[in-house]
Amino acid sequence: MRHGKKINHLGRQKSHRDAMLSNMATSLIVHKRINTTVAKAKALRVYVEPLLTRAKTDSTHSRRMVFSYLQDKNAVTELFRDIAVKIADRPGGYTRILKTGNRLGDNAEMCMIELVDYNETFGGTKEDAKKAKSTRRRGGKKKAAATVEAAAPAAEETTEKAPKAEEKAKKPKAAKKKKDEDKGE
Repeated sequence: MRHGKKINHLGRQKSHRDAMLSNMATSLIVHKRINTTVAKAKALRVYVEPLLTRAKTDSTHSRRMVFSYLQDKNAVTELFRDIAVKIADRPGGYTRILKTGNRLGDNAEMCMIELVDYNETFGGTKEDAKKAKSTRRRGGKKKAAATVEAAAPAAEETTEKAPKAEEKAKKPKAAKKKKDEDKGE
């Protein structure tokens, strides 16, 4: 029984497990996503998230502490230079585990672990999220126009674009009338 055992030993001794997690963390930082088994990914998440939290404060002490775990100078510089800037306002949860199915050889449960802020296809950027929220799908043309007029700086731009939009709207109607006349003959 595993009563009270919080660490998944992954079938390895401590030195082997530490080396493996260090190498996986370095690969995750350099490549932003890696494919592995679910058990290793869960162990890696516990290992790497405190390092990412420590990277938010760029000091000599925090760099040395992270280097003691990773043992790779290039990964440490990339972590503090690039990744720390992107995750600065995130309060935790820097990684995401996506299950990808079972491995053919031994039927092990496989997954992809990735840094959340670096996946543009799944999560998108914050700017994309704001654009997606601002668009509407049904009706609301009157309400949308009222909000645009309320914004003073944007009002000048909309008045210039409004006649052009009306001209575009008239053109397809004229084309429909011609098609209807052709069908009538």
